[in-house]
Amino acid sequence: MQNVILEMKGIEKEFGRNRVLKGVDLQVSAGEVVSLVGENGAGKSTLMNILFGMPGIVNTGGYQGEISWDGEPVRITSPRQAMNLGIGMVHQEFMLLPAYTVTENVKLNREITKPNVVSRVFGQSMCTLDKESMKKETKTALDKIHLEVSPSTTVGGMSVGFKQFVEIAREIDKKNIKLIVFDEPTAVLTDVESKWLLDTIGEISASGVAVIFISHKLNEVLEISDKIVVLRDGELVETLMRGQTDATGLAKSMVGRNVDFSSMAGRPAEEIKKRETVLSIKGLHVNMPGEKAKGITIDVHKGEILGFCGLAGQGKLAIANGIAGLYPSSGEVIYKGEKLPFKKPLAVLKNGIGFVSEDRRGIGLLLEESIKMNICLLAMQIKNRFFRSFGFFKQVDKGRMKATADAMIEELGIKCVSCEQYPKDLSGGNQQKVCIARAVVFEPEVLFVSEPTRGIDIGAKKVILDYLVSLNREKGTTIVITSSELTELRSMCDRIAVVYDGKVKAVLKPEDSDERFGLLMSGLDA
Repeated sequence: MQNVILEMKGIEKEFGRNRVLKGVDLQVSAGEVVSLVGENGAGKSTLMNILFGMPGIVNTGGYQGEISWDGEPVRITSPRQAMNLGIGMVHQEFMLLPAYTVTENVKLNREITKPNVVSRVFGQSMCTLDKESMKKETKTALDKIHLEVSPSTTVGGMSVGFKQFVEIAREIDKKNIKLIVFDEPTAVLTDVESKWLLDTIGEISASGVAVIFISHKLNEVLEISDKIVVLRDGELVETLMRGQTDATGLAKSMVGRNVDFSSMAGRPAEEIKKRETVLSIKGLHVNMPGEKAKGITIDVHKGEILGFCGLAGQGKLAIANGIAGLYPSSGEVIYKGEKLPFKKPLAVLKNGIGFVSEDRRGIGLLLEESIKMNICLLAMQIKNRFFRSFGFFKQVDKGRMKATADAMIEELGIKCVSCEQYPKDLSGGNQQKVCIARAVVFEPEVLFVSEPTRGIDIGAKKVILDYLVSLNREKGTTIVITSSELTELRSMCDRIAVVYDGKVKAVLKPEDSDERFGLLMSGLDA
């Protein structure tokens, strides 16, 4: 390889009593693609946050160990310092300003200006923003990652998938970039979009820019990596070069055990058809920016697992978000024979319909409340659980809340210090488990789940999917799951609806051919 651009030696980090990194070494050369893999909580994001000088590291006592950049020792204490060195980062949890446009987010703190009469007198700070040049350069960055969206679009109303592309465009647009960290960049993307992104990363590395790639999609890791670094429980377990392992071996190295992904395939179509219709969606239109539904019509049968798949931007995410009342919607939803007032989120919940959002930080979690409160709050508010009555008075039953939260932490394998810890301090995958736990404790009759395994490691992914299947099989919960992971849908769903251009293109059986799924997702008849 070329010259070593980054070297991290003996990196250690503690958060309170929790030691999350234990003497980790990492070396990256110019033009090299190094993948960093491990279960959620293994320390991957923490290591990268140290490299990027994130406040969550600096404000909690910093770190121990040494970092060399281009052969010179450095102590990175802020994101600006990291960016000035030429380090870019595409974060797993978006670092975007929702009220700003795509151009404003991509060009933030790197604005292009042009002189005017005032600036010639009072200096450069009075220059005019060259909006056309900024839009043009932003459009160039968007084109590189094949994102068809106007640079003038406001980011806040965009789908999670589109926001991810904006993050990537921002880093690609930087002129002095020497290394880009991609933290779960394809977690919300379809196979086609992921391929586009991986091709882009290949072009970036070929130009001499180093890449650190963090992903739980082992096929992508094996395809793109020159070197794979495996972390487990904060320690460096193994460093593997291209061709030294396969997906099975890599999974075992990550989790320290064999992982069985045997099929949980759905039940015969004839059995599902005989069941009563619990939810009937008719002509559903949802004005979700970047994910509009334009007339979704489908029946959901009692006790089934129904999947929605489709390319990003085709409307699959709008279905659950519309029924949950999060975006302006029209149409008709019949629930157990009666019209559902789905434009009112509280009414939807009171009818026993739960929702796990694809945007866990923006919608799914109370980041400044305890894990215990996050898990129990919905059941408290809607079903009046976790209270003790004393005549006309009620008191929160903290003991019962703790017991319930602890049970869910154990069942789902949530890695935390205790149920009193805040979700903001958890890894992305463990935050997602808290969202799932809250929905389970709520005990819905119908549960909508959007992108349940986004950013989740291979071991936790199976825990989540198995848990949803057991919830369906053992408790009879009807589950409607939206996912960009077609393989996962085919492993657990009874039926899978393909969404294209805001409508249901077809409803398939999980065992239907890859070719048929691919054609329908592309808008072609099959």
